[in-house]
Amino acid sequence: MATPDTPYDAVLAAARDVTKLECALDAEMLGAALLGSVYSVAETDRADAVREFVGGFLSATARRRTAAAATIRTVFAHLVPEATGAADVKTGKLVPAWAGQLGRVRLTGSYAYGDVYGDQTSYLATFAYDDELGGPEHAVVALVDHNIGITKDVFVGGPAERILGQVRQMCVNDELTWFREEDPGVLRGEVSRHLTITDGLGELPSEGSLATDRALVGARLAVLPAPASVQAPTLDDPIPAERRTILVREFLASAEARRFGLDATGTPDLASLHFCLSLVLDHSASLLDPDPLRWSPAVAGMFLLDWVHRRAVLDIDDAAMLPGVVRGWAAYAGRQRGLPAAAITQTDDTIAELVPEFVRLYTTGERRSPATAAVAQLIADGVDLSNPEALDSWIEANRQRLTDDPS
Repeated sequence: MATPDTPYDAVLAAARDVTKLECALDAEMLGAALLGSVYSVAETDRADAVREFVGGFLSATARRRTAAAATIRTVFAHLVPEATGAADVKTGKLVPAWAGQLGRVRLTGSYAYGDVYGDQTSYLATFAYDDELGGPEHAVVALVDHNIGITKDVFVGGPAERILGQVRQMCVNDELTWFREEDPGVLRGEVSRHLTITDGLGELPSEGSLATDRALVGARLAVLPAPASVQAPTLDDPIPAERRTILVREFLASAEARRFGLDATGTPDLASLHFCLSLVLDHSASLLDPDPLRWSPAVAGMFLLDWVHRRAVLDIDDAAMLPGVVRGWAAYAGRQRGLPAAAITQTDDTIAELVPEFVRLYTTGERRSPATAAVAQLIADGVDLSNPEALDSWIEANRQRLTDDPS
């Protein structure tokens, strides 16, 4: 086989047997997989890259008269209907009989399930074609990760009944998971909102079928009712000062604060206590899906082993107090959210296991950002941070080291 001259020729070569497929679903999955190669290597907005590619493909292949070319053009037009020229693609005589069923599906069920901590939510929707030529009933599954704020993976497969049954059984057998029917508009809104962020990533998650199934998932989401309009997020702190004050006050009056000795902290430690609580709230506010009461083993690990070292300067008193504050806050938050006792215990055990590594990272400073490291050095050198002249003097004296300029 001759080497393809253009990416469009390469796609045509890869789709040369598309007419031999047995149903529309198989063709849609093939088409999505081919577009996945475009999605995965795009350097800018990935969804835009796929739309532009499909528009270019439809233009470049408009005069191709083979059955394979006509069929894959029809598949792409249904998968990415917003692409330039997609609306002009007609189902001709060269395409298989199942081509008339491309995209003609109806929703048969919508569900959500996830961990009780709220770290991740998976959304599952099942679809059936209007005609058996379309193919079997199938499921679309999308995994939303609330800690990093993206749709982390998507999957299309079947039979739908088997996938749904496996998910139900998994949740029944695990007290740390939940399952419910979900409003289809909410499902579309949540998956789409987080997919938009995923589409803009410089690097995709390395595992799963995100790239190969992305186009087909987008086409299936478009079948669902539009989500209710939501108020645009403001640029203000997602945990405003008034709410922070209430949260801290209620926590310090809680049984968890008493258990960890945080309600009766003496005056010398009071500043460290409130500083540590402010860090806990700042971390929650920094997440794309912020919730100060959503604490889990994963969130605790992100905070103690990464975020706090990059974003905060701790003195020895702060570092000594922070693990206890996190344990108390996580236990309090778990009770407020009604988590099972096993979930609260698991988080507490994980935090206890993380403490030695937290201490090591605090001691070495290896994860400090340049800015945090500079502030830490200022404090170590006894510079008054409220004195602009002292700051300027210190910066001038340390300019070479700060810029890593050996000259």
